[in-house]
Amino acid sequence: MPRQDYSSVRYKPKPGDKIFRIPRVKPWRVLLPVMPNTKNATSSSLMLIYGFAAIIALGTVLLILPVSSKTGQFTSLINAFFTATSAVCVTGLVVADTASHWSFWGQIVILALIQIGGFGFMTSATLFLLAFGRRIGLKEKMLIGESMGIARLGGLVKIVGLMAMFTVVLEIIGAAGFYLHFSNENPMGTSVLLSIFQSVSSFNNAGFDLSGNFQSLSNYQNDPLILLMTAALIILGGISFFVVADLIKTRNLSRLSLDSKLVLSTTAWLLVVGMLVILLTEFNNNETLGNLSLPLKILNSFFLSVSARTAGFSTISMNHLANYTLFFMMLLMFIGGASGSTAGGIKVNNFSMLGATIWSTIRGREYPGAFGREFAIQQIHRALAVAFLSLGFVSVIVFLLTITEGFRFIDLLFETVSAFGTVGLSTNITTSLSMWGRLIIILTMFVGRLGPLTLMLALVQRQKATDYRYPRETVRIG
Repeated sequence: MPRQDYSSVRYKPKPGDKIFRIPRVKPWRVLLPVMPNTKNATSSSLMLIYGFAAIIALGTVLLILPVSSKTGQFTSLINAFFTATSAVCVTGLVVADTASHWSFWGQIVILALIQIGGFGFMTSATLFLLAFGRRIGLKEKMLIGESMGIARLGGLVKIVGLMAMFTVVLEIIGAAGFYLHFSNENPMGTSVLLSIFQSVSSFNNAGFDLSGNFQSLSNYQNDPLILLMTAALIILGGISFFVVADLIKTRNLSRLSLDSKLVLSTTAWLLVVGMLVILLTEFNNNETLGNLSLPLKILNSFFLSVSARTAGFSTISMNHLANYTLFFMMLLMFIGGASGSTAGGIKVNNFSMLGATIWSTIRGREYPGAFGREFAIQQIHRALAVAFLSLGFVSVIVFLLTITEGFRFIDLLFETVSAFGTVGLSTNITTSLSMWGRLIIILTMFVGRLGPLTLMLALVQRQKATDYRYPRETVRIG
């Protein structure tokens, strides 16, 4: 049967017919959304790096000024640079005592840097733009989503606003609780500053304090109110807004997302195991927990377990801890807190995913997962990349410090892991580091704060779908 040719047939519209015109679109416009844009992918990660670097540079300039020190003299460039980096990276390592060296203005600058660093550069920039009535475009939304690990851009600005509200409300509640205690010992103005500073530093897992003489919270090891309130703020800041929002929304542990279940369960296990290990290893050490009563030993062990993973506050001197306790605390610091939180480390999410994958392999399961859900193989690969590259970076930094510094290897390793995990604990060697040692630790804090995040963004952005696979071949293992 011959094929009918309709090429010459044209439709003639009748009166009253609706005519829909199809816009003429260029082929490259159609393909644009699915084509990987390497330039934008690279600029997204660089934007985060440049943003944090600019904030650190501004903080350094402000802290150098004589008005920022109590002596009214200029602070050295390296000390101001180190302090600004530690504050923006919410680490807590200091080379100048926050209470005795910095003036009220200098302490306010440090407080602002902690808050900006805790929010994250893109979140803080979004809040500034919204405050000045600026519209958030698609590019800005993509950067914000990448910095917080959110794939869905819908309602992103609203999420940022809720995060800011969540942070401010908890910091106000924390400051009010601290004020009830500090007001009994100090004048009103001093009590307000101490309360706000302690609350902001605790929630953002920064580890800065105004106790003076590099004592951290040693004067409050017998005070359950200060320690438990600080620990609560650290935990809430370290599990992230998204997990808390998921808890509030579902109100049922069984209905939580896989991510929230992994974060909460792993965090609980790490807190309990950390408390027990610290309690048992330091139980009879008179330089740490030995002279405390049993309830206070348990309280301080729990507090150190909380603080060692993210914050950096301490109630005892780290240089008096046994070597095996220091090593175990390094493991806690290396793991850190949850993704999208104020904490550092390789993140609880990655650690729990790798742990569940190992457990699934031991049980002989081909497809690893947890809580009745299967992991995406790409996420397992990214988690492995983050963990091993982080371990490699820490190894290189320790090697460099052994060349420039003359301290014990365990002390240098502890300092490096603390800086990389943005924790802030130290065996009291920070102030004795050479200029090269301080520069190395500055780099470590910067990479520790942005490294895992930017690395994850780069891995996600470079992920490409392939239409072919290579032939499979086995490799000998064991």
